[in-house]
Amino acid sequence: MTESMKEDHHEFLDIIFFTPSEFEKAGGAWPIRIGRNIAKSNYHIGPRTTPYHYLLFVLEGEGTFIQNGQRHALRAKDAFCLFPHVTHEYWTDSEAPLQKIFIAFDGTHAAELLSRIGLTPESPHRSGVLIAETASSMRSFMEEVRTPQGGASDLGRLIRFLGLFDRIARSPATKGLQPDSTVPWLQKGKEYMELHFAGGITVEGVSAHAGVDRTHFAKQFRKAYDLSPVQYIQQLKMNQAKRLLVQTSLSLTEVAHSVGYPDLFSFSKAFKKQVGLPPNRYRTAESSKG
Repeated sequence: MTESMKEDHHEFLDIIFFTPSEFEKAGGAWPIRIGRNIAKSNYHIGPRTTPYHYLLFVLEGEGTFIQNGQRHALRAKDAFCLFPHVTHEYWTDSEAPLQKIFIAFDGTHAAELLSRIGLTPESPHRSGVLIAETASSMRSFMEEVRTPQGGASDLGRLIRFLGLFDRIARSPATKGLQPDSTVPWLQKGKEYMELHFAGGITVEGVSAHAGVDRTHFAKQFRKAYDLSPVQYIQQLKMNQAKRLLVQTSLSLTEVAHSVGYPDLFSFSKAFKKQVGLPPNRYRTAESSKG
């Protein structure tokens, strides 16, 4: 295992550095380096700080981690995070040297990525997070980017990087920690309608997405918003149709298809009922105002 690693006074280390592209830096988060190590019995890091977010997983061994005045015991399968500009310190148990695999990253959404797997500045350690699939994925990531072809692909790095977090977030130890799981179900259904209203969605589909019974969803939605879900979807369609009629040169049929109607007749009928004018007259009336 140590053949590809460089040895220094307190560890064997294999690390790969990335130079993020402008495309990567335009996104919410991007990898900066990835690596693995085998500690010697005198391994001790810090006290010090880092300018990046470091996510570390314990493959084997035991140790101690301190950050924000909190002390955590490190054991196999644990995850811990070094947050930027926060003093940290960690070291190995001399009788059971640590072996770790880690990734460092940056970006405005880096902290949000970590929160999705339950790691925050107030809670930078979680037990039992690492599974064999995650460790294997990180090793594959290292081997892929080690080659000139793999290392040169910013898209490949991002796919591997974000895929890693997706895999961790779906593991048994972190499942249910997604921010989405804390969104109230009524709001979750409403946001789903606002995003997919033109895609032929049904109230059954919306309520299933929200995770509640259709009848209960419809009743509570009307109570909260004074509209039924069907009326709200219709309102969303008509508002978008009005924007398209005024702001674009799309034909009436193209507008109809754009907001989820199969043909011009059904769209015109629904539009007149909702707005009070046929779509062609609405477009003419609004254009004359300009």
